[in-house]
Amino acid sequence: MSGSRKRTTPASRTRVGNYEMGRTLGEGSFAKVKYARNTVTGDLAAIKILDRDKVFRHKMVEQLKREISTMKLIKHPNVVEIIEVMASKTKIYIVLELVNGGELFDKIAQQGRLKEDEARSYFQQLINAVDYCHSRGVYHRDLKPENLILDANGVLKVSDFGLSAFSRQVREDGLLHTACGTPNYVAPEVLSDKGYDGAAADVWSCGVIIFVLMAGYLPFDEPNLMTLYKRICKAEFSCPPWFSPGAKRVIKRILDPSPITRITIAELLEDEWFKQGYKPPSFDQEDEDINIDDVDAAFSNSKECLVTEKKEKPESMNAFELISSSRQFSLENLFEKQAQIVKKETRFTSQRSASEIMSKMEETAKPLGFNVRKDKYKIKMKGDKSGRKGQLSVATEVFEVAPSLHVVELRKTGGDTLEFHKFYKNFSSGLKDVVWNTDGAAEEHKA
Repeated sequence: MSGSRKRTTPASRTRVGNYEMGRTLGEGSFAKVKYARNTVTGDLAAIKILDRDKVFRHKMVEQLKREISTMKLIKHPNVVEIIEVMASKTKIYIVLELVNGGELFDKIAQQGRLKEDEARSYFQQLINAVDYCHSRGVYHRDLKPENLILDANGVLKVSDFGLSAFSRQVREDGLLHTACGTPNYVAPEVLSDKGYDGAAADVWSCGVIIFVLMAGYLPFDEPNLMTLYKRICKAEFSCPPWFSPGAKRVIKRILDPSPITRITIAELLEDEWFKQGYKPPSFDQEDEDINIDDVDAAFSNSKECLVTEKKEKPESMNAFELISSSRQFSLENLFEKQAQIVKKETRFTSQRSASEIMSKMEETAKPLGFNVRKDKYKIKMKGDKSGRKGQLSVATEVFEVAPSLHVVELRKTGGDTLEFHKFYKNFSSGLKDVVWNTDGAAEEHKA
């Protein structure tokens, strides 16, 4: 049945303070990140949204407030800047510098391993960021590919510095005791329950990252978690033959299973291999006039300090979102063969109505073994089977670009990325009736 195309208005848009919220960039169990635009200045930003009740329930208020206050004062070229902090009755909003050059590891996915000089340059920028934040008493504790992003000029930026403390617990001995983070990048001492030093653990993660940049694969990678943990705890790995002697020496000193004898950043900065082509960061020191009253207000219980959330009906996905996502946005459909590139999100276009698209996605997901939960023009799908990293979860959202054109975004919110890639291939084959073809013509429904 070919039919009439009724214009459907998409879900309402949220405004918080001076910021109009856009599409979701990513989400996890504790937080969600969205595009945003300052309606007064027109500046673009990313907003990290935390559940206020969880922050208070986990008794992380003081630690999180202290670290965010410190990070707001830090203006470093290799660290994503915190602009301001707000809160509503139910949420805490951390407004961050928008960095939209893509993840550093997208380069690995697209072109394989990096040449040693290029990898070392990124590694130097990473160490600059980590060293500077450590000197201010802030530790990342969860350095991984998703937290290394590039700006439009290719400069490395570390995100989520200081914010990873949300799900961590510090005991009276001053050490962290929660084994967290992405397993392949986690230091051996983090896997034990004896406590660990955040600085030494960050250094280990940096070592895994430089290995991956130069090798194109992980030093520790096993399908079985217990086998993986044993290899990490014994530091069982070998460098590929194309690593230079200097690189091998440095990596072996970083991936030392003992945090006591592991190389420190101070020692690393004096290493001959590390110093090749090294450019110290050039930036202004912290501005003494920066105000952190907004951080105190966001974590207070005073109702006078809370901002309100306003729902507004947009005419379409507006220009700032299209410009912000221009690096990734295209009218390509889901059927391109990109097996060599494993993405965590994708999007397609459709000339069908939003309600048609929603119905078709629900109809396609259920036979694939996914539980579907709809909320206006958003769908959350969760697999009924547990995969390598738990149950696969996928979120979708429909945006209106024009009365007869919608953009549908799909992103992995939980589970394994490779499993998401497999799901996306199967899912796409069931959407042929609604996806806009690359020649610009929409397939008509068959009678």
